[in-house]
Amino acid sequence: MRILVTGGAGFIGSAYVRTLLDGGYAGYEDASVTVLDKLTYAGDRANLPERHDRLDFVEGDICDTGLLRQLLPGHDAVVHFAAESHVDRSITDPSVFVRTNVMGTQSVLEACLHTGVERVVHISTDEVYGSIDSGSWTEEWPLAPNSPYAASKAGSDLMARAYARTHGMDVSVTRCSNNYGPRQHPEKLIPLFVTRLLAGETVPLYGDGSNVREWLHVTDHCAAVQLVLTRGRAGEVYNIGGGTERTNRQITDLLLELCAASPEQVRYVTDRKGHDLRYALDDTKIREELGYAPRIGFEDGLAAVVDWYRAHPDRWRPGPADGKAAA
Repeated sequence: MRILVTGGAGFIGSAYVRTLLDGGYAGYEDASVTVLDKLTYAGDRANLPERHDRLDFVEGDICDTGLLRQLLPGHDAVVHFAAESHVDRSITDPSVFVRTNVMGTQSVLEACLHTGVERVVHISTDEVYGSIDSGSWTEEWPLAPNSPYAASKAGSDLMARAYARTHGMDVSVTRCSNNYGPRQHPEKLIPLFVTRLLAGETVPLYGDGSNVREWLHVTDHCAAVQLVLTRGRAGEVYNIGGGTERTNRQITDLLLELCAASPEQVRYVTDRKGHDLRYALDDTKIREELGYAPRIGFEDGLAAVVDWYRAHPDRWRPGPADGKAAA
Protein backbone atom coordinates (compact mmCIF):
# COMPACT_ATOMS: atom_id res chain seq x y z
CA MET A 1 0.00 0.00 0.00
CA ARG A 2 1.36 3.40 -0.99
CA ILE A 3 -0.39 6.69 -0.23
CA LEU A 4 0.31 10.20 -1.51
CA VAL A 5 -0.49 12.83 1.11
CA THR A 6 -0.68 16.41 -0.13
CA GLY A 7 0.05 19.08 2.45
CA GLY A 8 1.62 16.41 4.61
CA ALA A 9 3.98 18.83 6.37
CA GLY A 10 1.12 20.99 7.62
CA PHE A 11 -0.65 20.76 10.95
CA ILE A 12 -3.35 18.19 10.12
CA GLY A 13 -1.57 16.42 7.28
CA SER A 14 1.55 15.78 9.34
CA ALA A 15 -0.51 14.38 12.22
CA TYR A 16 -2.03 11.92 9.78
CA VAL A 17 1.36 10.98 8.29
CA ARG A 18 3.02 10.51 11.69
CA THR A 19 0.25 8.13 12.77
CA LEU A 20 0.55 6.18 9.51
CA LEU A 21 4.30 5.83 9.95
CA ASP A 22 3.86 4.80 13.59
CA GLY A 23 1.56 1.96 12.50
CA GLY A 24 -1.45 3.58 14.13
CA TYR A 25 -4.04 2.56 11.52
CA ALA A 26 -5.05 -1.09 11.33
CA GLY A 27 -4.18 -2.70 8.02
CA TYR A 28 -1.83 0.13 7.11
CA GLU A 29 1.05 -0.68 9.46
CA ASP A 30 3.38 -1.24 6.51
CA ALA A 31 2.03 1.48 4.23
CA SER A 32 4.52 3.69 2.42
CA VAL A 33 3.86 7.41 2.28
CA THR A 34 4.82 10.11 -0.19
CA VAL A 35 4.36 13.63 1.17
CA LEU A 36 3.98 16.44 -1.34
CA ASP A 37 4.19 19.86 0.30
CA LYS A 38 5.09 23.32 -0.97
CA LEU A 39 6.47 24.27 2.47
CA THR A 40 4.73 27.62 2.64
CA TYR A 41 4.65 29.44 5.98
CA ALA A 42 2.13 26.86 7.27
CA GLY A 43 4.18 23.78 6.34
CA ASP A 44 7.18 22.68 8.35
CA ARG A 45 9.50 19.80 7.46
CA ALA A 46 10.17 19.46 11.20
CA ASN A 47 6.61 18.14 11.60
CA LEU A 48 7.77 14.90 9.95
CA PRO A 49 10.54 12.42 10.72
CA GLU A 50 13.85 13.51 9.27
CA ARG A 51 14.34 10.01 7.92
CA HIS A 52 12.00 7.04 7.70
CA ASP A 53 12.26 4.01 5.45
CA ARG A 54 8.55 4.28 4.51
CA LEU A 55 8.53 8.03 3.89
CA ASP A 56 9.42 9.96 0.74
CA PHE A 57 9.23 13.73 0.97
CA VAL A 58 8.82 15.89 -2.14
CA GLU A 59 8.79 19.67 -1.99
CA GLY A 60 6.41 20.85 -4.68
CA ASP A 61 3.17 22.55 -5.67
CA ILE A 62 -0.15 20.72 -6.11
CA CYS A 63 -0.85 23.03 -9.06
CA ASP A 64 2.09 21.43 -10.89
CA THR A 65 0.21 18.75 -12.81
CA GLY A 66 3.38 17.54 -14.48
CA LEU A 67 4.97 16.84 -11.11
CA LEU A 68 1.85 15.06 -9.93
CA ARG A 69 1.76 12.84 -13.00
CA GLN A 70 5.38 11.95 -12.34
CA LEU A 71 4.76 11.14 -8.66
CA LEU A 72 1.42 9.35 -8.74
CA PRO A 73 2.13 6.09 -10.62
CA GLY A 74 2.44 3.26 -8.11
CA HIS A 75 0.26 4.94 -5.49
CA ASP A 76 -2.98 3.35 -4.35
CA ALA A 77 -4.66 6.46 -2.97
CA VAL A 78 -4.35 10.19 -2.39
CA VAL A 79 -5.33 11.96 0.82
CA HIS A 80 -5.60 15.60 -0.14
CA PHE A 81 -4.97 17.94 2.81
CA ALA A 82 -3.09 20.71 0.97
CA ALA A 83 -4.93 24.04 1.18
CA GLU A 84 -4.69 27.66 2.16
CA SER A 85 -6.80 27.80 5.29
CA HIS A 86 -6.69 31.12 7.15
CA VAL A 87 -9.79 33.31 6.82
CA ASP A 88 -8.00 36.60 7.55
CA ARG A 89 -5.42 35.93 4.85
CA SER A 90 -8.18 35.07 2.37
CA ILE A 91 -9.79 38.46 2.96
CA THR A 92 -6.47 40.18 2.27
CA ASP A 93 -5.55 38.12 -0.82
CA PRO A 94 -8.26 35.74 -2.05
CA SER A 95 -6.45 34.94 -5.31
CA VAL A 96 -3.98 32.67 -3.51
CA PHE A 97 -6.88 30.69 -2.06
CA VAL A 98 -8.61 30.27 -5.39
CA ARG A 99 -5.39 29.08 -7.00
CA THR A 100 -4.40 26.59 -4.32
CA ASN A 101 -7.78 25.35 -3.12
CA VAL A 102 -9.77 25.24 -6.37
CA MET A 103 -7.17 24.95 -9.11
CA GLY A 104 -4.87 22.85 -6.95
CA THR A 105 -7.64 20.36 -6.18
CA GLN A 106 -8.56 20.17 -9.87
CA SER A 107 -4.89 19.54 -10.68
CA VAL A 108 -4.72 16.68 -8.17
CA LEU A 109 -7.91 15.10 -9.47
CA GLU A 110 -6.85 15.46 -13.12
CA ALA A 111 -3.48 13.87 -12.41
CA CYS A 112 -5.15 10.99 -10.56
CA LEU A 113 -7.49 10.49 -13.50
CA HIS A 114 -4.64 10.29 -16.02
CA THR A 115 -2.46 8.01 -13.89
CA GLY A 116 -5.22 5.62 -12.84
CA VAL A 117 -5.22 6.48 -9.12
CA GLU A 118 -8.94 6.39 -8.45
CA ARG A 119 -9.16 6.55 -4.65
CA VAL A 120 -9.04 10.11 -3.35
CA VAL A 121 -10.11 11.60 -0.03
CA HIS A 122 -10.53 15.35 -0.22
CA ILE A 123 -10.31 17.17 3.12
CA SER A 124 -12.66 20.12 3.47
CA THR A 125 -14.26 22.22 6.21
CA ASP A 126 -17.58 22.97 7.87
CA GLU A 127 -17.15 26.60 6.81
CA VAL A 128 -18.52 25.77 3.35
CA TYR A 129 -22.00 25.67 4.91
CA GLY A 130 -21.87 29.28 6.10
CA SER A 131 -23.30 30.10 9.53
CA ILE A 132 -26.15 28.46 11.44
CA ASP A 133 -28.08 30.03 14.32
CA SER A 134 -29.47 26.77 15.73
CA GLY A 135 -29.39 23.08 14.94
CA SER A 136 -26.62 21.52 12.89
CA TRP A 137 -25.69 20.89 9.27
CA THR A 138 -26.16 17.55 7.58
CA GLU A 139 -24.20 16.66 4.47
CA GLU A 140 -27.21 17.61 2.32
CA TRP A 141 -27.21 21.21 3.58
CA PRO A 142 -26.77 23.79 0.79
CA LEU A 143 -23.34 25.35 0.52
CA ALA A 144 -23.38 29.04 1.50
CA PRO A 145 -19.79 30.15 2.19
CA ASN A 146 -19.29 33.62 3.64
CA SER A 147 -15.52 34.17 3.30
CA PRO A 148 -13.16 33.86 0.33
CA TYR A 149 -11.52 30.93 2.13
CA ALA A 150 -14.81 29.11 2.59
CA ALA A 151 -15.84 29.87 -0.99
CA SER A 152 -12.59 28.42 -2.32
CA LYS A 153 -13.10 25.25 -0.27
CA ALA A 154 -16.69 24.96 -1.50
CA GLY A 155 -15.34 25.24 -5.03
CA SER A 156 -12.86 22.47 -4.36
CA ASP A 157 -15.63 20.27 -2.93
CA LEU A 158 -17.70 20.75 -6.05
CA MET A 159 -14.68 19.92 -8.20
CA ALA A 160 -14.28 16.65 -6.28
CA ARG A 161 -17.97 15.88 -6.80
CA ALA A 162 -17.66 16.64 -10.52
CA TYR A 163 -14.75 14.23 -11.01
CA ALA A 164 -16.60 11.52 -9.08
CA ARG A 165 -19.78 11.95 -11.13
CA THR A 166 -18.23 12.65 -14.53
CA HIS A 167 -15.39 10.12 -14.49
CA GLY A 168 -16.63 7.59 -11.93
CA MET A 169 -13.61 8.22 -9.71
CA ASP A 170 -13.66 6.85 -6.18
CA VAL A 171 -13.61 10.25 -4.44
CA SER A 172 -14.93 11.05 -0.97
CA VAL A 173 -15.10 14.45 0.74
CA THR A 174 -14.76 15.12 4.47
CA ARG A 175 -15.90 18.32 6.20
CA CYS A 176 -14.53 18.80 9.69
CA SER A 177 -15.11 21.23 12.52
CA ASN A 178 -12.35 23.42 13.99
CA ASN A 179 -9.20 21.42 14.69
CA TYR A 180 -6.78 21.93 17.56
CA GLY A 181 -3.67 20.12 18.71
CA PRO A 182 0.12 20.40 18.93
CA ARG A 183 2.19 21.84 16.08
CA GLN A 184 -0.59 24.10 14.80
CA HIS A 185 0.63 27.32 13.22
CA PRO A 186 0.14 30.24 15.65
CA GLU A 187 -2.22 32.15 13.38
CA LYS A 188 -5.19 30.08 14.55
CA LEU A 189 -7.11 31.01 17.68
CA ILE A 190 -5.88 28.39 20.16
CA PRO A 191 -2.14 28.40 19.34
CA LEU A 192 -2.19 32.17 18.84
CA PHE A 193 -3.69 32.73 22.27
CA VAL A 194 -1.58 30.07 24.00
CA THR A 195 1.72 31.37 22.64
CA ARG A 196 0.91 34.98 23.37
CA LEU A 197 -0.36 34.27 26.88
CA LEU A 198 2.70 32.15 27.69
CA ALA A 199 4.87 35.02 26.44
CA GLY A 200 3.04 37.47 28.71
CA GLU A 201 1.50 39.31 25.78
CA THR A 202 -2.09 40.37 25.10
CA VAL A 203 -4.49 38.36 22.98
CA PRO A 204 -6.95 39.85 20.45
CA LEU A 205 -10.55 38.66 20.79
CA TYR A 206 -12.86 39.48 17.92
CA GLY A 207 -16.07 41.39 18.68
CA ASP A 208 -17.63 40.35 22.00
CA GLY A 209 -16.29 36.78 21.80
CA SER A 210 -19.74 35.27 21.23
CA ASN A 211 -18.85 33.38 18.03
CA VAL A 212 -19.38 29.64 18.51
CA ARG A 213 -17.20 26.90 17.09
CA GLU A 214 -17.23 23.12 17.45
CA TRP A 215 -13.80 21.75 18.40
CA LEU A 216 -12.14 18.53 17.30
CA HIS A 217 -8.71 17.22 18.28
CA VAL A 218 -6.50 16.66 15.24
CA THR A 219 -5.90 13.02 16.26
CA ASP A 220 -9.64 12.29 16.18
CA HIS A 221 -9.97 14.09 12.86
CA CYS A 222 -7.20 12.00 11.28
CA ALA A 223 -8.74 8.78 12.59
CA ALA A 224 -11.99 9.76 10.89
CA VAL A 225 -10.14 10.51 7.64
CA GLN A 226 -8.65 7.02 7.74
CA LEU A 227 -12.12 5.52 8.21
CA VAL A 228 -13.32 7.39 5.14
CA LEU A 229 -10.27 6.30 3.16
CA THR A 230 -10.83 2.63 3.93
CA ARG A 231 -14.61 2.41 4.13
CA GLY A 232 -16.13 5.61 2.75
CA ARG A 233 -18.35 5.49 -0.30
CA ALA A 234 -17.49 7.03 -3.64
CA GLY A 235 -19.04 10.42 -4.29
CA GLU A 236 -20.13 10.85 -0.67
CA VAL A 237 -19.53 13.67 1.80
CA TYR A 238 -18.86 12.92 5.48
CA ASN A 239 -19.15 15.51 8.24
CA ILE A 240 -16.60 15.06 11.04
CA GLY A 241 -17.68 16.79 14.23
CA GLY A 242 -16.09 17.14 17.61
CA GLY A 243 -19.25 17.41 19.64
CA THR A 244 -17.89 20.25 21.79
CA GLU A 245 -19.28 23.74 21.22
CA ARG A 246 -17.62 26.71 22.88
CA THR A 247 -17.79 30.45 22.34
CA ASN A 248 -14.50 32.17 21.65
CA ARG A 249 -14.90 33.90 25.01
CA GLN A 250 -15.20 30.52 26.75
CA ILE A 251 -12.08 29.28 24.95
CA THR A 252 -10.26 32.43 26.04
CA ASP A 253 -11.25 31.91 29.68
CA LEU A 254 -10.07 28.29 29.60
CA LEU A 255 -6.74 29.32 28.11
CA LEU A 256 -6.27 32.09 30.66
CA GLU A 257 -6.61 29.49 33.40
CA LEU A 258 -4.37 26.89 31.73
CA CYS A 259 -1.67 29.47 30.99
CA ALA A 260 -1.92 31.07 34.44
CA ALA A 261 -2.51 34.38 32.68
CA SER A 262 -4.35 37.54 33.68
CA PRO A 263 -7.76 38.60 32.27
CA GLU A 264 -6.09 41.93 31.60
CA GLN A 265 -4.18 40.23 28.79
CA VAL A 266 -7.41 40.03 26.75
CA ARG A 267 -8.15 42.94 24.43
CA TYR A 268 -11.28 43.18 22.31
CA VAL A 269 -10.72 44.08 18.66
CA THR A 270 -12.98 45.05 15.78
CA ASP A 271 -14.83 42.03 14.48
CA ARG A 272 -13.71 40.34 11.27
CA LYS A 273 -15.62 41.18 8.09
CA GLY A 274 -18.39 38.65 7.48
CA HIS A 275 -17.53 36.76 10.67
CA ASP A 276 -19.72 33.65 10.89
CA LEU A 277 -21.55 33.45 14.21
CA ARG A 278 -21.86 29.70 14.69
CA TYR A 279 -20.77 26.41 13.15
CA ALA A 280 -22.28 23.04 14.09
CA LEU A 281 -22.10 19.69 12.30
CA ASP A 282 -24.46 16.74 12.35
CA ASP A 283 -22.03 13.83 11.97
CA THR A 284 -24.59 11.04 12.35
CA LYS A 285 -23.66 9.66 8.94
CA ILE A 286 -20.00 8.90 9.68
CA ARG A 287 -20.84 7.62 13.16
CA GLU A 288 -23.48 5.19 11.94
CA GLU A 289 -21.86 4.13 8.65
CA LEU A 290 -18.21 3.99 9.65
CA GLY A 291 -18.23 3.75 13.45
CA TYR A 292 -16.56 7.09 14.08
CA ALA A 293 -16.49 8.65 17.54
CA PRO A 294 -14.05 11.24 18.90
CA ARG A 295 -12.01 9.91 21.82
CA ILE A 296 -10.17 12.93 23.21
CA GLY A 297 -12.17 15.05 25.64
CA PHE A 298 -11.88 18.74 24.93
CA GLU A 299 -10.66 19.94 28.33
CA ASP A 300 -8.01 17.20 28.54
CA GLY A 301 -6.96 17.77 24.95
CA LEU A 302 -6.70 21.51 25.42
CA ALA A 303 -4.61 21.14 28.56
CA ALA A 304 -2.24 18.81 26.69
CA VAL A 305 -1.92 21.33 23.88
CA VAL A 306 -0.95 24.09 26.31
CA ASP A 307 1.61 21.75 27.87
CA TRP A 308 3.06 21.02 24.42
CA TYR A 309 3.53 24.69 23.54
CA ARG A 310 4.98 25.36 26.99
CA ALA A 311 7.48 22.53 26.48
CA HIS A 312 8.41 23.56 22.91
CA PRO A 313 9.08 27.30 22.88
CA ASP A 314 11.52 26.77 20.03
CA ARG A 315 8.53 26.00 17.79
CA TRP A 316 6.81 29.34 18.26
CA ARG A 317 9.09 32.05 19.67
CA PRO A 318 9.08 34.86 18.82
CA GLY A 319 5.28 35.01 18.93
CA PRO A 320 3.13 36.17 16.04
CA ALA A 321 3.78 39.80 15.23
CA ASP A 322 0.57 40.64 13.39
CA GLY A 323 -1.70 40.29 16.43
CA LYS A 324 -4.66 39.01 14.41
CA ALA A 325 -7.38 36.94 15.98
CA ALA A 326 -8.82 33.78 14.49
CA ALA A 327 -11.78 31.41 14.27
